[in-house]
Amino acid sequence: MTDKLTPLGDLKKMVRTVPDFPEDGIMFRDITTLIGHGEGFAATIGHLARLMGDDRPRYIAGMEARGFIFGAAVAAHLGIGFLPVRKPGKLPVETRGIDYALEYGTDRLEIAADAIEAGDSVIIIDDLIATGGTALATAQLLRDAGAVVDTALFVIDLPDLGGAEKLRGANVKVESLMEFEGE
Repeated sequence: MTDKLTPLGDLKKMVRTVPDFPEDGIMFRDITTLIGHGEGFAATIGHLARLMGDDRPRYIAGMEARGFIFGAAVAAHLGIGFLPVRKPGKLPVETRGIDYALEYGTDRLEIAADAIEAGDSVIIIDDLIATGGTALATAQLLRDAGAVVDTALFVIDLPDLGGAEKLRGANVKVESLMEFEGE
């Protein structure tokens, strides 16, 4: 990859907006058009890596499923480890997990029980921050396992939904490459 990255404004244009999905009134921000564009995807990974500055954590953690795409790519770009944060029942080893509230019900996230050593620095990366529930649960799960989680990076922030502010309230620095107003 070259040092000259596609400008963020051009990357934002690569995100397709799908009205009324998954329900009426929702403007779904579809990143498949961004990741399907080779130069745009590579630039997105470069921009996320640059947001970290000189901070080089031991791991990048990404939540299933789209966090795997961006998190693993940034980890490979930087030559550091990637830690998948999985849905229940997906890991073939002993796990540690956290249950968290959704709008209607609960969900669970898990990591391998031996994935983290106390004091490991971890940065969370995901495609989008909306209400912040999954990102908050991920930060708490990693912290409960002994990790130091000070930063979360997102490709897209939906600031009207307040997730980034909730993470900041939990002492996690939040940065994103682009914002979209509304849901």
